[in-house]
Amino acid sequence: MAGTTHNVTMIAGDGVGQEVADATKAILKAAGARIDWEDAVAGKKAFDAGIASGVPNDTIESLQRTRVALKGPLETPVGHGGKSANVTLRKLFEMYGNIRPCRELPNVQGPFAGRGIDLIIVRENVEDLYAGIEHMQSPGVAQALKLISRKGCEKIIRLAFELATSLGRKKVSCSTKANIMKLTEGMLKRTFEDVTKEYPGFETDHVIVDNLCHQMVIRPEIYDVVVLTNMNGDIVSDLTSGLVGGLGIAPSMNLGDEAVMFEAVHGSAPDIAGQDKVNPTALLLSSVMMLRHLGEFETADKVEHALYCTYEDGKALTGDIARGRPSVGTKKFTETVIANLGRNCSKLENRAFKPIKMPKVDSRLDFVQAKSRRDVGVDIFIESALMPEPMGKALDAIVEGTPWQLKMISNRGSQVYPVKAAAFDGIDHHRCRFYKRDGSGVSESEILDLLTRVGAKHRWIHLERLAQYDGVDAFSKAQGEN
Repeated sequence: MAGTTHNVTMIAGDGVGQEVADATKAILKAAGARIDWEDAVAGKKAFDAGIASGVPNDTIESLQRTRVALKGPLETPVGHGGKSANVTLRKLFEMYGNIRPCRELPNVQGPFAGRGIDLIIVRENVEDLYAGIEHMQSPGVAQALKLISRKGCEKIIRLAFELATSLGRKKVSCSTKANIMKLTEGMLKRTFEDVTKEYPGFETDHVIVDNLCHQMVIRPEIYDVVVLTNMNGDIVSDLTSGLVGGLGIAPSMNLGDEAVMFEAVHGSAPDIAGQDKVNPTALLLSSVMMLRHLGEFETADKVEHALYCTYEDGKALTGDIARGRPSVGTKKFTETVIANLGRNCSKLENRAFKPIKMPKVDSRLDFVQAKSRRDVGVDIFIESALMPEPMGKALDAIVEGTPWQLKMISNRGSQVYPVKAAAFDGIDHHRCRFYKRDGSGVSESEILDLLTRVGAKHRWIHLERLAQYDGVDAFSKAQGEN
């Protein structure tokens, strides 16, 4: 609300984080933003202090109080070490919607300059492979669980439509890999088709994500608001940032019902930290989004126009944008933006911003309830160095004389027993599919008996029920399986 002093948690972050945070604070103060900052820590400093999550309790408590955070870049261990503190913060506060605007700035050189790119990526933020549930299945085989829920899909799709409504946009696209992952990625597509009926005023379409990337570098102007699953949204939003100049000018916000976090999406850039070289535009534009969230629309417009005027003048560009032209450091750039406060930039279209109406979705854990369910078989995953033929015959022998029969074995998703693949160079991770011989349903005791028999001869890794919900198979077939 305008005229109110707002409490905001500031997580400056790692590397160049303190420099962009200081620059943003200075500009907002000069613009008259009424903010009381609570400085907090996350990322490298927390990891170095022995906090495995990368997020200290003090930071969590601060965000619980303020419910609004502005965050710089955090260093994330790659391929080893603790989990991403960025992801942890989003998950702890159920910030399920990641909003990444992609809008052209004046005087930024590149192959897409002058095309008028102005789109928004809406990324589901807490599910998918980013659930981070991984296991080594054998010494040489890793698995990650891709979790997509109907509830999560409804929340992010409804948020995309509500965001479009608040900004006066007219088109919402859904992008998935549903042609391959029909249950998980297909969940987003099917939910989009259902929810779209409740928003009749919009142009809508669906595009396969690889084609979306293809189209983005041919005619990005055709897109307005695009909603995706977590990993696809992460990748595509970085692509769109590249269309308009790079991550150094890319803002974002993470929305949830309990808290919201605005953040620069670029890295911590430790190689230039403390050298007065970093571009603070990404965090500054994130703070503009924050001001609008807080209802400070006039101050947000004031800061945004000052920033655009700085770019339009082209006399105080940081090195990442200047690219061979005369450049300035972080402090000079900040001073120039402050000097431009009160100016209006001719290249910045004035728009009517309205608060986003957060979607209300049923909070039940069993968001989708089946009228009927029936287990028709099991997949037992086995670690074994046996080739498919001897593996299959060994399992056939194990279930001989029992109610069970082995239907097939797949390796990395392709049926290998009975032999279907023309060529095989597999791994020691077999999915072994069992059905009842008489086609009847499966009981708990029958599953345990089968698992005991198989486990006496082979190392089983895990088991998946083959269920039918409302008479429809709730599992995928292997490549080549009939």
